[in-house]
Amino acid sequence: MSRPPIYLDYHATTPVDPRVLEAMLPYFTEVFGNPASSSHQWGWKAQEAVEEARRRVAALIGGTAREITFTSGATESNNFAIKGVAASAPEGRRHMVCSAIEHKSVLEGCKSLEKQGWTCTVVPVGRDGRLDLNALDDAVTDATALVSVMAANNEVGVLQPMAEIASVAHAKGALFHTDAAQAVGKVPVDVQAAHVDLLSLTGHKIYGPKGCGALYIRRRTELAPLIIGGGQERGMRSGTLNVPGIVGLGYACLIDKRDMAVESARLAGLRNRLLDGLRTQVGGVTVSGSMEHRLPHNLHVGFEGVDGSSLMIGISDIAVSSGSACSSASATPSHVLLALFGPDHVPSATIRFGLGRHTTDADIDYAIEKFAAVVRRLREAE
Repeated sequence: MSRPPIYLDYHATTPVDPRVLEAMLPYFTEVFGNPASSSHQWGWKAQEAVEEARRRVAALIGGTAREITFTSGATESNNFAIKGVAASAPEGRRHMVCSAIEHKSVLEGCKSLEKQGWTCTVVPVGRDGRLDLNALDDAVTDATALVSVMAANNEVGVLQPMAEIASVAHAKGALFHTDAAQAVGKVPVDVQAAHVDLLSLTGHKIYGPKGCGALYIRRRTELAPLIIGGGQERGMRSGTLNVPGIVGLGYACLIDKRDMAVESARLAGLRNRLLDGLRTQVGGVTVSGSMEHRLPHNLHVGFEGVDGSSLMIGISDIAVSSGSACSSASATPSHVLLALFGPDHVPSATIRFGLGRHTTDADIDYAIEKFAAVVRRLREAE
């Protein structure tokens, strides 16, 4: 009997947790009011649910409810942070800094400002995937309005030293924004301890619904709204609120706050089991980026002597990401791998494994066996 396919692509998205779905359902058909409808109980109850979710999101990252603005997801939140800072920056501050491995929404957001006369400095990372703090210090000037560096990379899973980055930014009077979409719910994130001014997160990376996220905006941070209209979210993000999505995001954060430590330890154990198995049974395996500073559920490896496309075809019953990420529109490796390895040293076959809440020991053992068999066959055919 054939084995059902295995999902090991939890960095791309996660399934909605059944408890999250159950919490959301009443807000589709029963408590369906518009939170802005303040004259009747349907609106009151919807608004109460939104505020409870706001408190839950804030609690997960160490902020306060008033510092949370709901958005459609991390891409909007990143654009909101970058363009909102740009629109409200004081005279003389028309410079931004980001890392070479940021999500495209940050890189393209900064690039779009260059058409408006801004300059953007992209700071390199080392082979371990960590930001070069000396290069960051050199890049940030008295003209810098914002430093944007992700908390954890979506491809190689490497964690960045947020407090140290914030210190460099603040020393020159710049704000610090972090895209924490991959980190929130997986590792402790504390906006107070890390001195974060702006933080992006999204629901679908933490077993919540797609299409709902948030931007943490530290009190007294100057930020112009990206979307204007009816003045919802205290005038910071207009548009009728997605109440079911917001409730789901809040409940997902509640679960993560309670279960994160135990679940992250479990996933780190499975991840290490996977790496040990690949090294033992496959061989010729290299890890991309630091293992010490890494998300507990991430493993990104290269396989020597193997063609990436052939490898993906051979393991088609295991959902993973081809980390050498020749995207559908490009024949070049991803910008993340180019930043780590340089154009001449990117492995020909790299795989991103993303483990998750439903990953079992049996899944890991099967993945090891399958990769060993496929890689062995491909190497013998060379």
